Amino acid sequence: MTANHHTTAPRTTDAAAIRDLLERGAAAWACGDGTAYGACFTEDATDVTYIGTVYHGGEEIGRAHQAMFDSFLKGTRLILDITDLRFCGTDAAVVVTRGDVRKSGTPEQDGKQGKLGKLATYTVVREADGRWRIAAVQKTQRKPLMEAVSFRFQPATRPSAT
Repeated sequence: MTANHHTTAPRTTDAAAIRDLLERGAAAWACGDGTAYGACFTEDATDVTYIGTVYHGGEEIGRAHQAMFDSFLKGTRLILDITDLRFCGTDAAVVVTRGDVRKSGTPEQDGKQGKLGKLATYTVVREADGRWRIAAVQKTQRKPLMEAVSFRFQPATRPSAT
């Protein structure tokens, strides 16, 4: 997992803790451990999947993911590349990632397996116990062809950083 984040020096420890949180989630995914994956979320978290399913709370998120890990997500890895990390006060941050789910290969091969096709926006919060957890995540399937068409015919729709 790499990070191109915007932080100030005093936030370095928090940024590292947030990266660690997302890495723990990816490790739980790779191990097929729904309980550990769900533990990365707050008790009242919201997880909006890229197909539009909405899960509420770490327990439900973990239970649902365990069912997926035991079936069509068995043996997969979650790959995340942090593209932006922005703090909102002292106990909240927004993290934008590019990512994908891969069935085979190693982290070293990821760059050779094509671009990361999914985007996710995480809202993470520091809870009363001092640990950072995911309060919300929205995942979206990237549509590069549609982006290219939009940018070509309406150049003003192109973001400053893509």
